[in-house]
Amino acid sequence: MAKLTFTQLAQRVLAEVKTPLSIEEIWKYAEEKNYITELSSEGKTPKATLSARVGNATELFGYTGSRPRYYHLLEMVTKIDLEQYREEKPTPRKSTKTYLEKDLHPLLVYFAKFYLNVYCKTINHSKSGKKEFGEWLHPDIVGCWFPIGNWSQSSIELSQALGVMNVRLYSFELKRELNFSNLREAFFQAVSNSSWAHEGYLCAAEISEDEDFLSEIKRLSGSFGIGVIRLDITDPDASRVIFPAKQKENLDWESIDKLCNQNPDFKDFLKSIKDNLKISKIHKDEYDDVLSAEELQEKFQLLTF
Repeated sequence: MAKLTFTQLAQRVLAEVKTPLSIEEIWKYAEEKNYITELSSEGKTPKATLSARVGNATELFGYTGSRPRYYHLLEMVTKIDLEQYREEKPTPRKSTKTYLEKDLHPLLVYFAKFYLNVYCKTINHSKSGKKEFGEWLHPDIVGCWFPIGNWSQSSIELSQALGVMNVRLYSFELKRELNFSNLREAFFQAVSNSSWAHEGYLCAAEISEDEDFLSEIKRLSGSFGIGVIRLDITDPDASRVIFPAKQKENLDWESIDKLCNQNPDFKDFLKSIKDNLKISKIHKDEYDDVLSAEELQEKFQLLTF
């Protein structure tokens, strides 16, 4: 029997129910119908994966509401009543928005681990030398994708013997918000900070919805290969890559060496990668702790109002 993808699972459920459902409700229905056993994935956070797959498949699914979102099949939009799922617009009130850029670090670490399969480490800029325009050299967070856990042991051993172990290094520049007033500086800071890595991303929780702004950031992303991640402080599993990064084949070793000499956190990061590859085992305590979605939601509820 052919296995189902998460997207196909959601399509089946929504086609049968013929009404918008939240991710929790889609998953519950699939469990009741025993469709879960047909999934092709055996990951540890299947509901999180379902949320990401459905949220990114905008050509198949639409949604109403925000807490939670209720998804429906676009092909059935004329056959279902969406009005009862629309939220009344609340009277605007000023948010204190007391969270800081550094508060977004664990949210990005969560997204990177569960949706990119990347282990992250925060780079503490205060430990760096103050010379050579450090803020344009040091990324906020660095990460590594390992073949360990994704490849068979035989493949790993052969790649080690050939000296071509395929790890991918990531660079993340983090901002609280992105709009026309800071786009150029933030974007080219990300370009500068990610020159050494296979993939570089500019990440923010508040990204302007202005059409001209989104068109410009899309143009910059396509021109320079920097991806863009929108972080969702109300629902960590709704965070997503809105523009993908272009993967570079080669690392910039001169920049890597400069980072090693300037920042001990980055030097420790590279040492951890080397040690983990040597024993074919990832020591998770050498990277940033990954909080649960519930812990992150509680954290931001306390910080934002």
